[in-house]
Amino acid sequence: MNDLVRQHTALSDSDLEWLHLLVSEWQLLSDLSFADLVLWVPTLDGTRYVSVAQMRPNTGPTSYQDDMVGHLVPRGRRPMLDSALDEGRIVREGDPEWREEVPVRVESIPVRREGRVLGVIARNTNLLTVRTPSRLELTYLQSASDLAQMIAAGSFPFPGQQVDMDASPRAGDGLIRLDADGVVQYASPNALSAYHRLGLAADLVGHHLGRATAELAPARGPVDEALVKLASGWAPREFEVEGEDGVIQLRAIPLKPKGTHIGSLVLLRDVTELRRRERELITKDATIREIHHRVKNNLQTVAALLRLQSRRMDSEQGREALNEAVRRVGSIAIVHETLSQNLDERVEFDEIADRVLAMVAEIAPGAVTTRRTGRFGILDAEVATPLSMVLTEILQNALEHAFVPGDQGTVEVGAVRGGSRTEPRLLVTVQDNGRGLPDGFDPHRAGNLGLQIVRTLVEGELGGKFDMVPGTERGTQVILDIPVRAEKH
Repeated sequence: MNDLVRQHTALSDSDLEWLHLLVSEWQLLSDLSFADLVLWVPTLDGTRYVSVAQMRPNTGPTSYQDDMVGHLVPRGRRPMLDSALDEGRIVREGDPEWREEVPVRVESIPVRREGRVLGVIARNTNLLTVRTPSRLELTYLQSASDLAQMIAAGSFPFPGQQVDMDASPRAGDGLIRLDADGVVQYASPNALSAYHRLGLAADLVGHHLGRATAELAPARGPVDEALVKLASGWAPREFEVEGEDGVIQLRAIPLKPKGTHIGSLVLLRDVTELRRRERELITKDATIREIHHRVKNNLQTVAALLRLQSRRMDSEQGREALNEAVRRVGSIAIVHETLSQNLDERVEFDEIADRVLAMVAEIAPGAVTTRRTGRFGILDAEVATPLSMVLTEILQNALEHAFVPGDQGTVEVGAVRGGSRTEPRLLVTVQDNGRGLPDGFDPHRAGNLGLQIVRTLVEGELGGKFDMVPGTERGTQVILDIPVRAEKH
């Protein structure tokens, strides 16, 4: 719509915003009318119309098999469009048109904003299946007529009331027609079923909807007054009512076809099962986060016990082994702490990498610094946990073996997201400028525990590749190539 309006018409951005607001609402008009809607806007030179939007009904057969958006029609070819645009009134004159042996009744509704007619809605009703209308269909058609008059008068849609049609109730979900006093004139079968779910034992027709709704809601006090007002349809609002056995979502639409409040439409949907599932998901998320929190606490307890044990050991080698175990447990605890604060099982790994760097830097000689470049991005928990351990082992190995006390140096962790859209990968490098690898060193056969852990986790659990090579100038570079899931933007 934006491109068509800006290319062919003289409408301003505020006018375009009004058309967007109308299009967000007009599924309701289409369903109530059992008709297709096409929005025509006059072109910049006034000699043609361009169709900028189209809507088909959910309640009846379509009149247009083809997409009409983008079509240009010369002025004069469709006289009803001309009359509606020039005179600013709804035009219903004329015999039905025949399209592919299907009779179609055409009406034109001017779209008014602040006293100006911006365009015309062509309402096209397929008459092939017309029969004697039921009470439901008569209510639909009367409500559609009221909304059409409000569009022509510029009082519908309601400014500032952008509607999410995917989340809002639709006409088929349940419809109630109220008079000017808020008394129910008609309630569709679906609407009545929803109120029965709330606990209503009688019929709705003839009852004041606001008071009936307030009696079904368990709340008492000032809330009742607000609920009575909302359910009476005096203002365009969406709200929910929860009873003992159900939840219904309601949307009130005041009807003022000639500037005077004559009643309201209330659309409603039974959302009991939807809300129950949402509560279950919230409970499940809270339980998962609590589990991660408890695992983190337990790991910190284990780390504290190992730290206490290391202080009581006489063997320097044993004490250092326990301290390494403390760091390994700590790296896992960091991941679980991050997961305990998230709503899903994915984490921003840059924060974890920085905390691992800070933890391992405690063992670095005084003149050796650590830093991170690039970004790891968001990773799944099943990748983040082993990767944090791998990073801990590699950093620990670099700080312990690449430098001797008194050396000045750096250890840099780099991360780059790459690969293809179908096979995204994460490339991690750990570069130091220390002494380098000893002669004949083979990282794939080295027997120390740290490298065994790295090989097992990278190649076995992460399904990636691991290598250690001499640095570009000096020192050692560790390279990890890991498959990951693509980030969501």
